[in-house]
Amino acid sequence: MLQRLFHHHVRALTAALAALLLLLLPACSSDKQKDSAASSASSSAPSSSAHHPGSTGGGAPDWAKGMKTVRTDRLPEEARKTLQLIDKGGPFPYPKDGTVFGNYEKRLPKQQRGYYHEYTVPTPGARTRGAQRIITGDHQERYYTADHYKTFAAVVRP
Repeated sequence: MLQRLFHHHVRALTAALAALLLLLLPACSSDKQKDSAASSASSSAPSSSAHHPGSTGGGAPDWAKGMKTVRTDRLPEEARKTLQLIDKGGPFPYPKDGTVFGNYEKRLPKQQRGYYHEYTVPTPGARTRGAQRIITGDHQERYYTADHYKTFAAVVRP
């Protein structure tokens, strides 16, 4: 009986330590990513933020941890207008706006089907919808892709 109780406590302690490690590891790695992003931003020439948003460093919400981020004021004007339409609830210029985004590329955090929705960011001069999109999550998450779902940046508001 005493041995069974001992093993139960050891398992509980092991589970608690594992959970603590899982909570601490992302915090450690995101600090390194922030430091890395800050040092690379200060040592490299500025790039066009219109189509290749970079990391903003600190201030990212929990859902964006570990992802590349972009502030809304660094997005192309068309993306900012699309965000305003999303916030207002429309009207949207494209019939596919607001449809379910399947996340088949698995580049966004895994969620149940129907969690994400996509909206077109018009590309000036393009005959089609173009490659830019805003993807929204059910908990106010916003993601921007300039290359038709190949890469994403979490949109953070200043």
